Amino acid sequence: MKLNIAVLPGDGIGPEIVEQAKKSLDAVLKKKGHEANYTEAPVGAVAIDQTGDPYPEETHQICMNADAVLFGAIGDPKYDNDPKAKVRPEQGLLAMRKKLGLYANIRPVTTFPSLIHKSPLRSDLVDGADFVAIRELTGGIYFGRPQGRSEDGRTAYDTNVYTVEEIERITRLAFDFAMKRRKKLTVVDKANVLATSRLWRETVQAIAPDFLEVEVEYMFVDNAAMQIIQWPKRFDVMLTENMFGDILTDEASVITGSLGLLPSASIGVHTSVFEPIHGSYPQAAGKNIANPLATILSAALMLESAFNLKEEANMIRTAVEASLEQGKVTEDIDKSNALSTSEVGDWIAEYITSM
Repeated sequence: MKLNIAVLPGDGIGPEIVEQAKKSLDAVLKKKGHEANYTEAPVGAVAIDQTGDPYPEETHQICMNADAVLFGAIGDPKYDNDPKAKVRPEQGLLAMRKKLGLYANIRPVTTFPSLIHKSPLRSDLVDGADFVAIRELTGGIYFGRPQGRSEDGRTAYDTNVYTVEEIERITRLAFDFAMKRRKKLTVVDKANVLATSRLWRETVQAIAPDFLEVEVEYMFVDNAAMQIIQWPKRFDVMLTENMFGDILTDEASVITGSLGLLPSASIGVHTSVFEPIHGSYPQAAGKNIANPLATILSAALMLESAFNLKEEANMIRTAVEASLEQGKVTEDIDKSNALSTSEVGDWIAEYITSM
């Protein structure tokens, strides 16, 4: 099989971690008789510097023509520290989601036995935690209009908007995930306050009879934020809207002990994007110290989801687990005996080759 992959390294540590993911991909694809064709394109701050646009049309066309997109990270301090900037790297991410129709972000939250002690939570709480957070990506307050500030600059406003069609699409996807797992779906909203949340709840209730095997519960977002910390093992599939999902999935990520361990997939109408959940970590850019494992695991998720190469995906995951068990990790996991970003990437690729 020939895999056509758009590669968007992005900003900060993005180029470094994406390079390591490509090493793992090349190793497993060569071993199994496949071939990857990579087409690289700019996005984010680097794209602004080159073209003035954080998601140039040329980049969009490369993504549209690809079977899948491997993405690094977006963000640069020179824009973070300038609230009046007219063009921002994050606008590129939102534009990509909208133009590619990336309507659902899938974030698996799992723990690794060798890293349980790194979690800020007690080991008995997190050992065995395994759930999937499904976040709606193209609606809600990030995209709702009107949005802006008053003429005098003293009032700002954002509009939270959802349609039944947007909710139905991602709800059915969440039920499909639940059917393949432990058949439990937790819908997170704020229906006691927000009209959009009440529409979410009504829409899910209308679809639920089509999936009678799935147990459905509804939970307010503030309660969910507590439950993730108090009892993470109670969740199986979590479904929520855009902003709530943004916050809750970052909270859930610390359960594993490191932000550098969790992959994600953004499922799209045209193509899908696979990326680590962490940001661009500009303080580490160019230092060869960033953890590449989330990006490598995102590549595994891409093989499984976009190309149905489950065996190849599991080979990468096995190599990552071996690197953790044998202490072949970056400084965020073990400062006393840390490898560099590229050394971890090389080790995992060599492990795959030797399997």
